[in-house]
Formats: sequence, C-alpha cells, structure tokens
Amino acid sequence: MRIWKVRMRGQKSMRFAWIGALCVLFAGAAIAQSEPAVPNAPAPQAQQTPPPNAPAPQSNSSDSLKSLTSGVTPGIGAGAEAAPGQATPPANGGAPAAQQGPPPDYVPPTTVPPPGQGASEITTIHIPVNAVEVPVVVRDKHNHLVSGLPDWRFRIYEDGVLQHPWYFSTDALPLSVAFVIDATLPADVMQKVNQSLSAVAGALVPSDSVAVITYSGTGPDLITNFTGAAGNRLPAALVQAQRPGQEMGVPSMGDDPMTAGPTVNGQLVDPTLAPEHGNANGFVNLPKEIHPLNDAILFAAEQLSSQPRGRRRIIYVVSDGKNVRSKASQKEVLQYLLQNNIAVYGTEVGDASLWGIGYLDRAKLPFLKPENVLPRYALMTGGDLQAELSENGIQNAFVAITESVRGAYTFIYNSHQPTISGKYHNIDVRVEGLPGLTVDAKQGYYPSASGND
Repeated sequence: MRIWKVRMRGQKSMRFAWIGALCVLFAGAAIAQSEPAVPNAPAPQAQQTPPPNAPAPQSNSSDSLKSLTSGVTPGIGAGAEAAPGQATPPANGGAPAAQQGPPPDYVPPTTVPPPGQGASEITTIHIPVNAVEVPVVVRDKHNHLVSGLPDWRFRIYEDGVLQHPWYFSTDALPLSVAFVIDATLPADVMQKVNQSLSAVAGALVPSDSVAVITYSGTGPDLITNFTGAAGNRLPAALVQAQRPGQEMGVPSMGDDPMTAGPTVNGQLVDPTLAPEHGNANGFVNLPKEIHPLNDAILFAAEQLSSQPRGRRRIIYVVSDGKNVRSKASQKEVLQYLLQNNIAVYGTEVGDASLWGIGYLDRAKLPFLKPENVLPRYALMTGGDLQAELSENGIQNAFVAITESVRGAYTFIYNSHQPTISGKYHNIDVRVEGLPGLTVDAKQGYYPSASGND
C-alpha cells in the first residue's frame, strides 16, 4: 500500500509538471501574437539631454528639400530674407547691382579650358570646327592697357549677330613669335635695327618660342626655326640676322646727262646704262626696287601655322612697310592669316616713322599710291604698330607690344556659319557701359577645316 501511494503521488507530480509546461507555451504564443519580436533590437537607452547652444534638429521631409530649389539671394543666405524695403546688397560692395551686374541677356561662359590650356591628361574636350577664337586688347584714352574687365562687359557680333562666347580667359598665354626683319632698309636705318635686336630676347619669357626671318630682294630667309626664348640659340640667330642694308646716296646724272646714267657716290647705278652699252641721248631705265613684304609675311605665317594650340601666334615685323614686286597678294596673305588666327604686330622704321610720310600712307589719299601695307595687316588681324626713329625707341616698342599681347582677353564662340563656305565673316567687338575705351581685335575671319586655330 505504501509503495502504491508513493507511486500515485509521483504520477500526480508528473501531471502537474506537464500542465505547467503547457501553460508556459500558451502564454508565450499569446505574447508573440500581441507584440512581434524585433531581432537584434538594441536595448532602450535613457533619454539624453541635448548640450547647450545645440542647433535644433531639422526635418528630412520632402517639404524642406523643396526649399533648396529656390535661388539664394547674394549676401543674405539660404534661410534669411531681406527686410521689407531693404535693397539687395551688391556683390562688390560698390554701386547697386543694377549698375554693376550683367545684362538680362548675359550667358556665362564655361570654365573648361580649351586643349593646350591646362586640360588634364584623362580629360577629352571636343571643340567644334566652327569655334572662333578672338583675342581682345583694351586701352584707355591715354593708350594704357585696361585689365580686369568682366566678360559681360563685352559684346561680340559676327555679321551683325550677337554671339555668346563659351570660353573667356584673362590668363597670359605663351607666345609663338615669328620675328621678321626687313633687310632692304637703308644702311643707316638698318644699323639702328641691328643694334636694337638684343631687346627681343629680353622682352620674352622662357615659355615663349621665336623664329627669326629676314627678307631681301631675293625673298625670305629662315635664320632659325622656332626655338626657346631662354636658350642660347636665339641670341646667336639675332646676331646672324644682322644685315648691312642698302646704300642710299644722292642720285646724280653726271657731267653729261645725255651720255651717262645716274650715279651714286660717283658710281653708275647700273653699269649697263653707260654709253658703251647703247644708252645715250638721255634714255635711261632706273633699276626697279624689290621689297617682297607680302611674301615674307606669308612665309612667316606658314611657319606659325604648325605651332600647337594654346599659344598666341604673332608675326612681329620691323620694316618701313614697303611692298614692291611680291608674288603673293595682300588678299591672299590676309586670308591665310585669319584662317590660322595669326596677328601682325610691328615697328615702323625709316620713312614710315616720319610723321608726314607715315600719315599719308595711312590716309590713302586719292592719286597717292600707298606703299606701306603694314597698317592694313595690323588692323585686319587685331595687331598693333608703333613708329620709331631711334634705336632706343625700337627696343621700347617691342617691349610695349609684347606686354599688350600678354594683356589680351581671350574669347571663343561657336559660329553660326558653316565652315565649308569659305566666306569672309565680319567681327565687331565692343565694350558696353565704359566710354572712351579703344578695342583692338581682328575685324573678321575665314572659316577653315582646322577650326580657325
């Protein structure tokens, strides 16, 4: 009996254990249905007090993001508003924005540099073939260079149509200079030119390159191709480029003008004019002068056309501007210059530097055949000329012209004209809102397959 009672008690305790386990399972299922469990949920932390002067939390809703699409008033900030009746402060702190800011039709240019002007090795920039580069030099009424003008001050018109440049820069570009020396000058003028050639290297920087060319009655002569301005080759080439010039004496018909030709310093100008050659009775033919300036400029332009992009291409001529018996016409040379974006600068010496003769050459008076062709080259290509008589003046002229070239503004715009037309297009550059300024820029261009570069 005792043994059976003990067994009965053990069976009852097992029954109670099973009933307790079932109650625990049912309770866990009920809790799981009422509040689902979050796996790996962090334990709740006590609420922290924000530090003093902390900014209030902002909402990340879409409404706050919409406010970022609105413009930000300069000088006020994104979250502030101008007080009623308060004018918007100007960007430069000077005159009101209506007087300083760009016009309504202003289109800002891009800041991406063209090839050869700082582009990285992995960046590929495609320039349209109708891209037109326009260097611009601005001077005041005292002939001083004007720098620091913003791009929106300028207006560029092509054939009367306003253009919107996509590139603008005030950086000084390295120069590629074709230095052309007139060897047909009189001997006294040639001596001054020879003594002033040392100023060429002094006005350049190591990044510049120079080619030296002379020309005489036989045509142009290349002394050296493009070489570094800081090297030893350029000074040696300038010494080699020195020429004696032409002896210019006072012509005389001699003791018997009917039987002898004109003489210079007691010698016949042409020995074939002597009577023994049949030239008697006063019928004499003076020798013809040869000043092939057009051919020399074209030759220099052909050397410059191979210079890479990102350099300013310059022809610098030291001459009296006379052009006699050139094979190339001025129209042909101008077309080549404008197709390859080459500007002609120079120093006029000899007769061209005299006030009277030089003025008449520029005025193009009726019945007066102008011999000086340099002013037209400089005007059409956006270059400049200076007339000097002395050696020191020739040196200073070259220094002043190189400074003006480095101070030029650079614009590039896409032309609306097709490149295959080959037609000449006019360019007009103006500075708005600043009277009394002089603008030097090329007056037009001819399209080319290379993109006028």
